[in-house]
Amino acid sequence: MDTPYIYLRVLRHVEHTVFCVQDGQKSYYDPTFGRLVAYSSGQQVKRSVLEALTDALNVPMAPITFNYEISKDKKLGNKEPWSPCDPRYVDQLIGGWMRAASTDYTVKRRSPLSVSAMRPLHPLLGGMETENLTFDRSDRPENNPVKVRMGDRELTEEEIDAFLKDVHATLPRRHWIPDNKRASGLFVFDVAVDLRTLFCVSLNQHEPELTPEMIDNLKAEGWTESENTFGRCLVVPKARRDEIIPALAHALLNWRITSNQARTFSLMETLAVAISDNANTLAGAIRAKLIEESDRPKAKPIIDETAGAEIFVTLPAAGYVVTSIESADALEAAEKDLTDRLQAFDYEHQR
Repeated sequence: MDTPYIYLRVLRHVEHTVFCVQDGQKSYYDPTFGRLVAYSSGQQVKRSVLEALTDALNVPMAPITFNYEISKDKKLGNKEPWSPCDPRYVDQLIGGWMRAASTDYTVKRRSPLSVSAMRPLHPLLGGMETENLTFDRSDRPENNPVKVRMGDRELTEEEIDAFLKDVHATLPRRHWIPDNKRASGLFVFDVAVDLRTLFCVSLNQHEPELTPEMIDNLKAEGWTESENTFGRCLVVPKARRDEIIPALAHALLNWRITSNQARTFSLMETLAVAISDNANTLAGAIRAKLIEESDRPKAKPIIDETAGAEIFVTLPAAGYVVTSIESADALEAAEKDLTDRLQAFDYEHQR
């Protein structure tokens, strides 16, 4: 392997869905084409990968301590959450951590995964639609009461009827939810895996990743001391690495936005995967080409086998991209390629 990195680009089809946490569909303005385009943040993608990883291994995510403080005027304040900073939890090992406290030992670990936002392959290949939703129970009025308040007082049924007759109005059991954005199109995300730190945790105590107590615990459990380009480190035991690597390869390719992180289900099926140890080849392997047609430019998606990356194309891709190399086992082959690359690196003998 020429570099201690693995680079991954994945093309997905997104159909009428929402990447959201709180305020609806996230978007940013593309100044080149003057369009508002939808995206899923790198943090959201990374969180989804870590959930898929722990699910594949059937292990819990690390417990997070949520801290609150009551002030002198009896107001509840939200303080910084604490992670256990324990690499024995796989989501901590792969996702990193930070815990800074004035009364405790400050430790931080940068994640060995750098994850981009999932965004349109080209601004012209990803769109947003807006629709008005309705919460409607008008077909079952007897099971869904209507209440009306005037100031602090709730009106009686007789008062409501009198009011409606007076103003010639109705009270439907229906609530409109306007201006809901949905995303559709061809979306990509990129991942860079730093193999030097993937299974190695630094022993540097000037900018510590581990407390002295944690170092002693890991050594007692078979973590071996070694050295990488950043200095002395502890390496995850091989047996544990052999468990994590296939699960990590699977998670990087098969994650889904779940729980409260997305609404309006879409398969978000994978169309193509590009894997390389050279980041520059990914941009050419899965790309778009601008086509001028009359006064309206268009973008054409392209999957290029000659760009220098290993390419894997699934059957659904043929519906969106001109290709002749699609196969039913493309994702399995991509997962094996990624697994082989992760296993080929010599984590114990980097220097």
